[in-house]
Amino acid sequence: MNCIKFVDRMAQGRVARRDMIRAAAAFGVGVTAMPVHVRASDQITVFEWSGYDIPELMPGYAEKHGSPPDFAIFASEEEAFQKIRTGFKCDVMHPCTYSVYQFKDGGMTVPVDTSKLSNWPNVIPALQTAEGVVIEGAVHMVPTDWGNSSVIYRTDMVDPAFQHDESWGILFDETYAGKIAPSDGESNIEIAGLLIGLDRNQIFRMTDEQLEQVRPLLEKQAKIARFYWSDPSEFGQAMAAGEVVAAYAWNEAVKSLTEQGIPVKYANPKEGIFTWLCGLSALNTGEGDSAMVHDFIDAWISPEAGKFLIEEYGYGHSNKVAFEIASPESLAALGFSTDPSEMLADGILFQPLVGELNDKYVNFFNDIKANAAI
Repeated sequence: MNCIKFVDRMAQGRVARRDMIRAAAAFGVGVTAMPVHVRASDQITVFEWSGYDIPELMPGYAEKHGSPPDFAIFASEEEAFQKIRTGFKCDVMHPCTYSVYQFKDGGMTVPVDTSKLSNWPNVIPALQTAEGVVIEGAVHMVPTDWGNSSVIYRTDMVDPAFQHDESWGILFDETYAGKIAPSDGESNIEIAGLLIGLDRNQIFRMTDEQLEQVRPLLEKQAKIARFYWSDPSEFGQAMAAGEVVAAYAWNEAVKSLTEQGIPVKYANPKEGIFTWLCGLSALNTGEGDSAMVHDFIDAWISPEAGKFLIEEYGYGHSNKVAFEIASPESLAALGFSTDPSEMLADGILFQPLVGELNDKYVNFFNDIKANAAI
């Protein structure tokens, strides 16, 4: 799950998250091997993350069209953008809300006709109109997968007072010096913004003055962090060993550690929990049939694909019916309910950092780490 500059760079979370899926696929965890097929001239080409190119996430497509799509794999959205810009032909791509603007503004995406998607009526309403899904009145990304970013902590090693007043502040608390693991990305800036009282929109649009206001918090964090992680297995192993008591994490980390018998909880910080959202965009750079593009997207947003995604990958899905048919045990382990609307309504959706603003955040965070000799 490499995502634009090690996710947490914009939508926080996709780099290592995708890497974990790839690792799971390599070991056969929740993945069925994709049949090998010769490229057919009438097949669409899908530019996809590794681990998502499997039949379970497009049920019925191959049966209807004779074979799966042709897949090409990218490691980051920036890599995908550059490859498409220099002539790579593909019909569908899997961006996130924070990066879809790059493809749209680059003239690569075309609106999706949702009337041709039989499963669109069951897509969670809040996702149908989310920023990055609808751009200039048209759907440029059909929402598929989503999840949360929050604090995971060892319940047997954290002060009980924190458990009654969960906060992002634990990732900046000197009480746990040497025992916290933030992610290696600009999400730390946005979290620090919440802690100084900025609202959920301001944290993605900080002025130079506001950045300087969060600098002391980030400098302290850099000094007390055991490490900044870029792969979730890093903090997972350290947490299992008791070396780390709190870390920035995605939902699936709870499932993984709980299955190992490690007493952990996924926090619902009083400042707010973050939400990332990704989906499928139709592109004008390919040569495939538009009807097949819509069929592929429709298969991805089916309840069956959603059930698989929830139970095997530990992510939320855009189809609300998927939560009704997924196992209650899987939902509970991930902190989901059968109705995810409230969780999505409460979440802070990652917003795009565009152009100079993105460079400003990246340079600011790199400066913090450089000064701390990380």
